[in-house]
Amino acid sequence: MIIGANGGTARILIERLLAETTDKLVLFLRQANRLAQYETNPRVTLVDGNVLDTAALRLAMQGVDVVYSNVGGTDLGQQTQSILTAMHEANQTRLIFISALGAHHEVPGKFGNWNEQAIAAFLPGFREAAKLLAASDIVYTELRPAWLTDQPEIDYETTNLDEPFKGTEVSRASVADYAFKLIENPKLAERASVGLNRPNTDGDKPSWF
Repeated sequence: MIIGANGGTARILIERLLAETTDKLVLFLRQANRLAQYETNPRVTLVDGNVLDTAALRLAMQGVDVVYSNVGGTDLGQQTQSILTAMHEANQTRLIFISALGAHHEVPGKFGNWNEQAIAAFLPGFREAAKLLAASDIVYTELRPAWLTDQPEIDYETTNLDEPFKGTEVSRASVADYAFKLIENPKLAERASVGLNRPNTDGDKPSWF
């Protein structure tokens, strides 16, 4: 199940899963007609819903193997709580959760200071979500990508939560690639928080600023 299925990273992941696996997909999003190209695909179930509607989430995730969350916004904590509650009610245990760099105050130096200001409105939500994940009994993997690009490349390295974050940017295709690996091998990075960045992109801010 992909929640927030119209997100840029989610769309890349959907295409790879359909092309490279035999998985069936439940795509949950507001305005499901935005993914109308999948309406006739027998492996896809489109669900038009709001992530804050916990009952709708619970019904949509019945029988799935992995839940992938691509939601965001200043109310991310509230959205995360809805997802966790729905997973408990539906007896789901495996969650891949897209967060962001800085969710754990792990970005060092001038770039860390810049990032704090650049996404100041969103960091409280990321941090609340991180606390909710850690306090839950869900088998989660929290992904903390650097600033996202649309470069058609898969080129990334990872950092653990006890390591300073590296780099300033990473492609959506790279984040989708790591999520794809988690879906294919759900035992990978269980109850872990993983930073994702393109190697050799260290700096005071992303290159396009």
